[in-house]
Amino acid sequence: MRPRPATGLGLGLLLLSGLTFATSGTFARSLIDAGWSAEAAVIARVGIAAVVLAVPALVALRGRWPVLRRNLVPIGLFGLLGVATAQACFFNAVRYLPVGVALLLEYLGVVLVVGWMWLAHGQRPRRLTVVGAVLALLGLVFVLDLTGSTRLDPVGVLWGLGAAVGLAGYFVLAGRIDDDLPSVTLASFGMATGAAALGLLGATGLLSLEATFGQVDFAGWRTSWLVPIAGLALLAAVVAYLAGVAGTRILGARLASFVGLTEVLFAVLIAWLVLNELPTVVQLLGGTLIVVGVAVVRLAELRTAPAIDNAPAVPAGPPSTPALARPEA
Repeated sequence: MRPRPATGLGLGLLLLSGLTFATSGTFARSLIDAGWSAEAAVIARVGIAAVVLAVPALVALRGRWPVLRRNLVPIGLFGLLGVATAQACFFNAVRYLPVGVALLLEYLGVVLVVGWMWLAHGQRPRRLTVVGAVLALLGLVFVLDLTGSTRLDPVGVLWGLGAAVGLAGYFVLAGRIDDDLPSVTLASFGMATGAAALGLLGATGLLSLEATFGQVDFAGWRTSWLVPIAGLALLAAVVAYLAGVAGTRILGARLASFVGLTEVLFAVLIAWLVLNELPTVVQLLGGTLIVVGVAVVRLAELRTAPAIDNAPAVPAGPPSTPALARPEA
């Protein structure tokens, strides 16, 4: 049976979303290598994206200001942990690690959510969830390649695990957001909050905000710093988010959440083509185990969760966040 045109369109949009989300680490690497601090790159990315999405965010809200007011605290926490912390840690991780490895470490946030829900809320994981978590953790051992000749910088690994904590916080907070708050509104206001928080910390001297405004090396070419900035904000944030929401509205959150795992594969491929970064065979095996483990955890969650196929999720969204964008990576 031939797929319906709408199905093909939805799949195409979700793959576009995964592909564009996956470019963020590569764009950020060119800025960081040129002298940008990770925090400055995050501010540029989420600040510009927040402004671009402001109009559709307000249109989606349709003047329902009480909905916005009662969600100010969750939006603030979402921006601080799910946006600022997750992205700053991820961008710092790519200073020391290959982009694909940094993203794989961040994706362990899905497993951290399982542990958090068990320890904090007594939600004992199902057997299938445990299997997925074990696979992902085994994959982490291979990605770190502890017995091989490749040695990952421990500072980068810690930043990557910090990104996983931020991503886990995003997942947990997203599951507590008011269903009446539109996804695009949460994304825009959350990114604005994250950018403002990092900017304030930078102004007080607690964070290093460094930026250069000359030529940068990108994909083997010397180009303006505006190229990776535009890529980060418009391609890896705005386009990625809008394509993800549109695709998920067509296919539903269940299928979209699995298609979103292609982001990791796209990130490895892009880093290989643009930065000539290719994980070792052992690390590729570990990455495969992490992706499979995350997918198994997701499958276990779907077996117990209510139907949410019509919720506007982002492809890379976690089990507990069917109605939200993923602005981390």
